[in-house]
Amino acid sequence: MTCSGRVALVTGAASGLGRLSALRLAADGVRVAALDVDERGLADAARRTDLVHPFVCDVSDDAAVRAVVEQAEDELGPVHRVVNAAAVLPLGRLADTPAAEITRAMEINFGGLVNVTSATLPGMVARRRGDLVQYASLAAWVPTPYLGAYAATKAAVASYTETLHQEHRQAGVRMVCVCPPPVDTPMGGDLEALPAGMSSPARLAPELVLDEVERALESGRFWVFPGRGTRTVSWVRRAAPQLLWRRLHALGAA
Repeated sequence: MTCSGRVALVTGAASGLGRLSALRLAADGVRVAALDVDERGLADAARRTDLVHPFVCDVSDDAAVRAVVEQAEDELGPVHRVVNAAAVLPLGRLADTPAAEITRAMEINFGGLVNVTSATLPGMVARRRGDLVQYASLAAWVPTPYLGAYAATKAAVASYTETLHQEHRQAGVRMVCVCPPPVDTPMGGDLEALPAGMSSPARLAPELVLDEVERALESGRFWVFPGRGTRTVSWVRRAAPQLLWRRLHALGAA
């Protein structure tokens, strides 16, 4: 693993990809500011290494994010890698999902990512070095029944991050937008509640996702589609969208 700096900030660090990212970075000698609303999960991660520093923070609160970033940089030093992994996964048909639940998902999955990016990117640009790892999802490219709210938030992440990348292509900051299929994490396990046939029992190992992120950063590749066939699915969706919809209809999903 190669990190362009020795201080990282990771959101969603109490579980899943965020937690694994924080622990991997710490194992590489990086001081990690670990953000999450799950105080118990953060404390458990911090007990595993003294390089993980827990900060309880709701990333949808811009003022709270800015205060935590300022505190983390005062205590640990300038942030040189940001991993935006915080997310929630509402499930259900859109018309049956309360508007407030959909809006809240957007506030966390997209708004939280924007808040953290806005608070950290200017410093990295000023120093002309840093890594920005943004977690979207394959769902950003393949809208799916029962995942409509989540897919909308991740499509926003993908669009925002692609534009951000182009606007800062000469800024010295490495950026990746990660679009994994279902991953074997606690959130990935929530997909078992989907109708029969829609949730694949074979979820991608989170370690494979992080390995692919590191390869992308080193090679200068922006889009990261971990897992066999993931990129192909995204291309099929764009080239022949009705093929995927027919498959979903055949499964009784829509």
